[in-house]
Amino acid sequence: MKFLGIDCAQQVANWRPLINYRREMMRTSIKLLGFTLVLGSATAIAANGVLHSSSSSMSSATSSAMKPALAKDADNTDLNTRDKSGDTLTPQNQSNSESDLKVLAAVRSAIVEDDNLSTAAHNVKIMVANGAVTLRGPVKNTSEKARVEGLARKVAGVVSIDNRLDIDTK
Repeated sequence: MKFLGIDCAQQVANWRPLINYRREMMRTSIKLLGFTLVLGSATAIAANGVLHSSSSSMSSATSSAMKPALAKDADNTDLNTRDKSGDTLTPQNQSNSESDLKVLAAVRSAIVEDDNLSTAAHNVKIMVANGAVTLRGPVKNTSEKARVEGLARKVAGVVSIDNRLDIDTK
């Protein structure tokens, strides 16, 4: 059959291998997707079974001995009460003046760049108001507390330091 001078049967015959190839690729993709879903589900089921069987096979003595390590006391009611009282500076009280923000950034950089400090010390709260720096949060020990304060004192623009760092006893 010819349409506008083109042999339609010949055109269909030319496209048939490409159509068959794409059809086969689609089937392969669907099979791979199905296999991936089955494998992922089996892995999740196996992992869930391992967790349940390992926890149920623990003796009660081992389980109770491990509870303090797993369930860390997270009661910080005293700290929350202190922060809500309005007597202490919080990061929400941070001044937005350009000079205070520069001092804040410089103090934070000095503390973070010191590789001898713990992660807790790197994450202390720093507030600056008119050049007065307030440091709050937990640190590992007294030497780390002094180190953080010393780093803050060396920053240009710091007028005074209010060191309210807590030594973490946990």
